[in-house]
Parts: sequence; structure tokens; C-alpha cells
Amino acid sequence: MLARLALAAALTLGAVCGAAAQEPDVIFKKSTVWRALTPNDKLAVYGIDDPDIEGVACHYTTPERGGISGTFGVAEEVSDISLSCRQIGPVRFKKKFSQGDAVFSERRSLIFKRMHIVRGCDAKRNTLVYMVYSDRPIEGSPKNSTSSVPLMPWGTEQPPKCGEWLNG
Repeated sequence: MLARLALAAALTLGAVCGAAAQEPDVIFKKSTVWRALTPNDKLAVYGIDDPDIEGVACHYTTPERGGISGTFGVAEEVSDISLSCRQIGPVRFKKKFSQGDAVFSERRSLIFKRMHIVRGCDAKRNTLVYMVYSDRPIEGSPKNSTSSVPLMPWGTEQPPKCGEWLNG
């Protein structure tokens, strides 16, 4: 009974605490492990736009388990995730943000593990810095990847200063 309550609470918390309303765009998937009767293990490449900063997009690659557990969505995914973010147009901030604010988050296991993409600003270099990591409340995960986006002129538009958009 207690286990069911913990599971229900964890699932509810995961649904409520999701950082992004957007769904990532699937760019492509590549099989890495062949399985005879169930789906293969794959590497999947996804694209997302920063929801609070126009003109910046990120792509990340993550392993996806196949097999029976992957088919039913109960496999615990590994934490090996790579990240690349770029300026794709003139940069326009929609609102102020704090260092480490969430850009995107998704579940990586049935209960506890989540992948997070967070953003910061290196004001000295006028560069947005994005980091992807996965967490697990009990063990944590040291695996991560970082990508920098120096804010550059686009056409005749000069870039904004990211430090001016930081909270406090």
C-alpha cells in the first residue's frame, strides 16, 4: 500500500514539475542494438527551441532502450546525453531569468530519474550557457554536457546583453 502511494506521489510530482510545455522535435533515430522480436535500442536526436529566448535552439542526443521494458515505457534510460545549442536568428529575450533556470525536462525512468536542460548567462562574455544533466534523488548522476551560445549580431541587429536579463 505504501509503495503504491509513493509511486502515485512520484508520478504526480513528475507531471507537475515538468519544466517545459513543449514537446521536442524528433530529428532522427539510429539503431545501435538489434533485437529480434522487440524494438531495437536507438540513439535519438531531438530539437527544442528555448521557450524564453527567441533565436536560440538546442539539439540533444539520448539513448533509448528497446526490448520489452522500452516498449512499455518502464526501462530506466542511461544518463549519457549530449547537447549542442546555437543562435539561429536574432536573439530576443521574452522575460528575465535566473542562473540555472529550466529550459526543458523529461522523464528518464518510470519513477525517479529526469533529464534537465538548464540555462545560464556568462555576462562577461555575453554568452548563454546551456547544460544537460539527469538527476536521481537517491544517487544523483555526474554525467552532463554543456553548450555555449555567444550572442552575435544578426543582420543589422546588435545582440542584447544577457546580463541585463538576469534576475537579481
